Amino acid sequence: MLQISIWIVLIVLSLSLLFCFYRVIVGPTLPDRVIALDAIGINMIGVIALVMIVQDTLAYADVILIIGILSFIGSIGLSKFIERGVVIDRDHH
Repeated sequence: MLQISIWIVLIVLSLSLLFCFYRVIVGPTLPDRVIALDAIGINMIGVIALVMIVQDTLAYADVILIIGILSFIGSIGLSKFIERGVVIDRDHH
């Protein structure tokens, strides 16, 4: 029963990835695209975690951490770009 529910959740997460990818491409505004990219990162973490459960291994734990860190840094950078127009401020007033 656990294996069936894991496969169902994998299918749902895969569909969610497709919908988020659609929102990144179409998304009417830039904040919508940023949120969709963040959701893609979260869904990828979930998919990899479920693959780890199915394969009964911890081999992908580092990949999950790296995706989480990159997703966080990307969200912060894009949010700063939306707010100020630049990511790195070189002007020190």
